[in-house]
Amino acid sequence: MLRALVALLVLVNLGIYAWGRGWLGDAAREPGAEGAARQARQIRPQSVVILSPTSARAAAAGLACLEAGPFSASQLGAAETVLQPLLPAGSWTDVRTERPAVWTVYMGKYETPELMARKQAEVGRTRIEFEEVRGTPDLEPGLALGRFDSREAADRALAQYVLRGLRSARVTELVPATTSHMLRIEKAGSAVLAQATALRNEALGNGFTSCATAESPR
Repeated sequence: MLRALVALLVLVNLGIYAWGRGWLGDAAREPGAEGAARQARQIRPQSVVILSPTSARAAAAGLACLEAGPFSASQLGAAETVLQPLLPAGSWTDVRTERPAVWTVYMGKYETPELMARKQAEVGRTRIEFEEVRGTPDLEPGLALGRFDSREAADRALAQYVLRGLRSARVTELVPATTSHMLRIEKAGSAVLAQATALRNEALGNGFTSCATAESPR
């Protein structure tokens, strides 16, 4: 029964799309003012979305995917404490996203613009690519000679830079590793949907909204 309903939803979407594109031919269109009025009341073809089988099954079952967050590790406990007495146990999951640290070969800090300019010229003569550090006050003003996804990769680059004449560079962490958390309700029925979207609490940030990508786990 569900498979037949999914097929019907897909066929309806395809039919509307073909009608709006004119693929059904002029014979399928009504002439005159009455036909024009009917066309004006039609769904705009450009707004038609052909549902995937997964989306069609979710729509047919009346389910929704909801998310709240992102939260840091310190914020997560407070957010779940708000949910525990209000939503059924086990109705949400913690979806973690881990971003590794970014490392760089660093030169600085330089106290004067003149010193900064001199070091830029020094690095330029070695033809090593560099950028000024932005958004990291502890390292500004300074130069970042590449970005690396591990300390070991940055160490190897530093060894090469020393051979090319740079003596004052060192390896440092440019962006620390982070872990963020999303509280996700994968298949919210109508009751849970109403409860979750109605929740208003500072610990939940902006509250629950539709999943950014309901069919693709993070």
